[in-house]
Amino acid sequence: MTQSKFYVVSLFDGISCGRVALERAGIAVSSYQAFEIDKYAMSVSRYNYPDIVQNGDVLPADFSRFAGYDLVMGGSPCTFWSIAKANREIDKDGHGWRLFMRFVEAVRQIKPQYFLYENVASMPQSIRAYISEEFGIQPILINSALVSAQHRKRLYWTNIPGVSQPADRGVMLRDILETGMTSREKSYCIDASYYKGGSATRLDNQSGKRQMVYEPFALTEKSLMFPASYNKPNVRTLITRQQNGLLVAEAYGGALRTRDDDAGSFKRLEVRGDFKLNSLTRAPNDSIVCTPVRVGSFGTGGLGNRVYSVQGKTVTLMGQGGGRGAKTGMYKIDLPDGEYMIRKLTPVEAERCQTLPDNYTAIGADSQGNTVKISNTQRYKCVGNGWTVDVIVHILSFIPNKNFGG
Repeated sequence: MTQSKFYVVSLFDGISCGRVALERAGIAVSSYQAFEIDKYAMSVSRYNYPDIVQNGDVLPADFSRFAGYDLVMGGSPCTFWSIAKANREIDKDGHGWRLFMRFVEAVRQIKPQYFLYENVASMPQSIRAYISEEFGIQPILINSALVSAQHRKRLYWTNIPGVSQPADRGVMLRDILETGMTSREKSYCIDASYYKGGSATRLDNQSGKRQMVYEPFALTEKSLMFPASYNKPNVRTLITRQQNGLLVAEAYGGALRTRDDDAGSFKRLEVRGDFKLNSLTRAPNDSIVCTPVRVGSFGTGGLGNRVYSVQGKTVTLMGQGGGRGAKTGMYKIDLPDGEYMIRKLTPVEAERCQTLPDNYTAIGADSQGNTVKISNTQRYKCVGNGWTVDVIVHILSFIPNKNFGG
């Protein structure tokens, strides 16, 4: 649908994920009034949508000047109520509640046709009940995992009629990685502190709760079968095939033969590409089997739960096998040293977890409109504080198809 004269006020606007969602939902915005105080988030918004009007802090704001606008949307900072915060606020006497009440005041003064308020699902039951009482409605719990590669449970209070659960798109973490493999089908929730990284010693990463990616090293002669004295690895890519939607490394035939080149004379691996063995001879090295290096296992460790290193490919550890981990989808990964590197999600991968466009947060604009580069640290913070765009698109899709504004 494409609407005309649609007027929006966005509180706690961040990087304007709401504006991305409106555009993706096909709702043409005539005026988008944003309230935000983080300079990096404002810079990202200004670069991507130069027409956004930045109004600063919500605390002293007079919202009456936006009376009659069509939509008020926002999600006040969840840090005050999140289960991750020690001594979190559980009553109406904290700063988190004061910020929330600014949203309520905006709705009361503006009297929009629609409002949309979002916050963390792990908030205390007392706060959830207070918010529901203020709005006079119960929230809708939506897990971003339905539309993205990220587990992110959020509560949405809205008077947009008929909002239901989005269909499961089947997006997995492997689908959004630039390279590497992961221990989970879905990412942990991307939060504003993701830039701090996670534990490289806990491979299941259950301690840091920050999604990590495992990069397999290239297979070489040395890693396949050569003793430590052979220090001239000849990199070979394993041949792969699809099996049940996964990439499987194949065993194939080859030979170890002594060859001369400018570097000298040494044995090197020569691989056949037809899945056949060389002719058997008395020399055992003339016909050998090159098997993939098994770098670990998960779940039961059975045939379907083994992981093999494949150069330049993404190998996915499926998290829905049998055993006691089946309900949670969380398994410890047992990867031996020397076969992998551990890294954080890249900023682009984090953006994809929030269903943002690639590199949406890479560049910003200062108050004069000059372009500025955003550091990776600030990109992670901006993305972690944002919304999962396609969840908002889904909710906005229930707005009746009619003209707005005057």
